[in-house]
Amino acid sequence: MSSARILRQLCARAPAPLASGITRRIAALPSITRHRYVQPRAFHTSRIRSEGFTNFLADDVAPAIQVSEISEKEGIKLADGLIIPSSCIFLNSSVFLWDVPPLEPTQLRSTWEGWSEKHFEVFEAVLPRPEIILLGTGITVVQAPTFIRNYLKQLGIQLEVTSTRDACSTYNLLTEEGRRVAAALLPLDPHKQWKKTTA
Repeated sequence: MSSARILRQLCARAPAPLASGITRRIAALPSITRHRYVQPRAFHTSRIRSEGFTNFLADDVAPAIQVSEISEKEGIKLADGLIIPSSCIFLNSSVFLWDVPPLEPTQLRSTWEGWSEKHFEVFEAVLPRPEIILLGTGITVVQAPTFIRNYLKQLGIQLEVTSTRDACSTYNLLTEEGRRVAAALLPLDPHKQWKKTTA
């Protein structure tokens, strides 16, 4: 039963002065009640390619992603056998190849050179947004710069920076618990993706 119909029934039982006030308000209701609430559409990732991001799964309903192993030679191996050799993002049961510059853990001053907020824009476009992003920075932990932390904080997303191995382990645990978690993972070899994309 619509809210306008309920108000009309209440109006029939109300005293005259109150009824006339309700009647005036009912006149405005059709413009409100005829518009049904439409839930925001989730960022559909099947067969999508956008700048810097390429979906790696094609099914409309993808299973939860689980990492089975990770190695410097091959990359990240998922439970279903898929091997991802370069940087990637796990988001809403989809895998994206992630086009980002390599980190240089030995040169801490220039480590994040070439990075910008645009490398994390996919998290702004998706609904629902993850509660937490696990940023795996390769073999070692390289703390994210302030501009990345501030950007994600404005989106209401917590950032946790760890090694890529630890990020994969934590991702497995949190997805099993049903948490809204995403992972942004760099390869153990910082040049692996860069060599591949520039060759």
